[in-house]
Amino acid sequence: MKYKSQAIILPAEVIEKKIFIIRGRKVLLSYHLAELYGIETRVMIQAVKRNTERFPDDFMFELTRDEIKRISQIVTSLKFSKAVYAFTEEGVAMLSSVLNSPSAIQMNIAIMRAFVRLREVLSSHNELAAKLKELEDHVEKHDEHIHTLFDAIRQLMEPPKKPKRQIGFRVEETRSQYKTKR
Repeated sequence: MKYKSQAIILPAEVIEKKIFIIRGRKVLLSYHLAELYGIETRVMIQAVKRNTERFPDDFMFELTRDEIKRISQIVTSLKFSKAVYAFTEEGVAMLSSVLNSPSAIQMNIAIMRAFVRLREVLSSHNELAAKLKELEDHVEKHDEHIHTLFDAIRQLMEPPKKPKRQIGFRVEETRSQYKTKR
């Protein structure tokens, strides 16, 4: 891949497709970041390693071989990488201080906007999911009431049951009759 010295501002959708959720965090991989910044991955990682105090574990972490294998099904170029780093939103923001060129700054702004847009989309999905759950609960209650109503209607539609006529004498009646006859 030929790297350009000047970054091209990409639409947020292109950047959003490169954001993965790994270990419960939204991240961009070092390979993709270098590609977006128009530099080689090793150059970017060297800049990061010269400034390790700026990148704590919640800003950047190295992927395990298993994580690389899982992701390499989506990103085929990762299969051969020795080390792949994942940068969280905060780590990407910190990269702007390490990669201090006008094109890097512009790309960083575009990446940050993509993270914000993705957060807004996920937030609206969560709100929609909550409303859907509320509607499901409401409908379930109505279903229970409708079933109860149908059961009551079915009971009303059944012909009345006639009490069975008993054959024979009641014990109390026979005793009272016996006493009065004597």
